[in-house]
Amino acid sequence: MSEAAHGNRIPQAFEGEEDGQQDIWIFGYGSLVWKADFPFEEKRTGYIKGFLRRFFQNSIDHRGTQDRPGRVVTLVHSDDPESKVWGMGYRIGASEKLQVLSHLDHREKNGYDRHCVKFYPYPPCTAQLNEPQPILLYVATQDNPSFAGLHDTLDEIADQILGSAGQSGKNPEYVYKLAEAMRQLYPGERDDHLFELEQLLLKRECRPEPPTTDGDTSRSEASKEG
Repeated sequence: MSEAAHGNRIPQAFEGEEDGQQDIWIFGYGSLVWKADFPFEEKRTGYIKGFLRRFFQNSIDHRGTQDRPGRVVTLVHSDDPESKVWGMGYRIGASEKLQVLSHLDHREKNGYDRHCVKFYPYPPCTAQLNEPQPILLYVATQDNPSFAGLHDTLDEIADQILGSAGQSGKNPEYVYKLAEAMRQLYPGERDDHLFELEQLLLKRECRPEPPTTDGDTSRSEASKEG
C-alpha cells in the first residue's frame, strides 16, 4: 500500500537553495503545471519517480473554504520506485529566487512544505537541460492539519469537490484543468486516479467527456522556453 509522503521520507531541500549565486528549479504537479504565477527563466517538461499524485489534501483557501473544504493534490510514496509523476519544471533565476520562494511559501501555506527530489527532464531536447537534477517541490504531508487521509474512495472525493470553491475558483475546474494539461503535455501517459476522478465529476455535472489525445507530438512543443 502506498503511504503519505512524510517530511522524513522525502529529502529536505538541498543546501544552498537560497544561495544568491545559483538558479533553482521548482517542480509543479498541480495547478503550477498550467499556471505559473511567478517569474521564471525557462520551463521544462519531465517527471519525478517513486511517487503517486493523489487528491488527499483538503483546500480551505484556493479551492474551498473552512466551512466547505475542497480537494487538491499532494504526493504519496509508491511501492514502485519507477512510478512517475509527470509535471512541469521551472528554472528560477538567482536574482528572483528569494522573491519566488517567499511567494510560493505563502501560496502553499495550507499544509505544504518544501522538499527536494530528483527531476528527470523529458523528452530530450538539444536546447535545454537533459540530465536528471535536484528540484524543489511542495508536498502536503500526512501530519498537516488539512490532510484528508488515504482511504476515501473516488466517489467520496468527488462528493467533496462538487460544489466547493475558493479564492482561485471552483474545485471541479481544478480537476478538469489538471487532467487536460496531462493529456496535452503527456499524451499516452496514464494517471488513473486523476482521470477516473475527472470522469466521475463530468458525469455528475452532465458535461461531455474530453476528446482523446493521441500521438506524442505535444511534448516537444510543451517543453520549449516559457
